Amino acid sequence: MLVIDLAREALRRPLPGFAGQSRMMPPGRFVPPDISAAHLGGVLVLLYPVDGVAHVVLTRRTETLGKHRGQISFPGGRMDAGDHDLIATALRETREELGIEVSEANVLGTLTPLYIPPSNYLIHPAVAALPGRPRFAPNPAEVAEVIEVALETLATPEARSVGPMPVVRNGTTFVVDMPHFVVGGHRVWGATAMVLAELLEALGDTP
Repeated sequence: MLVIDLAREALRRPLPGFAGQSRMMPPGRFVPPDISAAHLGGVLVLLYPVDGVAHVVLTRRTETLGKHRGQISFPGGRMDAGDHDLIATALRETREELGIEVSEANVLGTLTPLYIPPSNYLIHPAVAALPGRPRFAPNPAEVAEVIEVALETLATPEARSVGPMPVVRNGTTFVVDMPHFVVGGHRVWGATAMVLAELLEALGDTP
């Protein structure tokens, strides 16, 4: 699939980094100068074809989770002692959340690490590809919904918007005009949108 080859080559070149991420950055986002105490996490950006079109999988988190409940995210989570690196973390978490096996041989590369202020996480996104659509078996304790979206849809202007959204900061709720992707009736914002923005820019916004 052409987009897989494009992604593999793009991830070997210098990444867009913060410039790419910032295209979907929440307003007022503050990163402290010292994040050495941040939790380390790995997330997986999984690409696969559906009818010949490259898709990426996202999840809607359940309302019972302690962090980022109800939000749209990539499969992923905190690094465990048994993970030999953060790619292994992303693959393990994907298996636990979606019930699918993705091996390190499927990994194309990594995107720029991204700090998440509300939960004090530094996430490391890995990008992987499968030759066909996997059979998802989501863990109901963590995943309320599996969301599949075509990369070419995310690259269209119609998929990007800015609109009012309630955000909780230090226990106080604010309404801010938040940049986000519109995906199947869902609004994808925050770190997930920033990672997608960097991937799309790395691909030239034309997957």
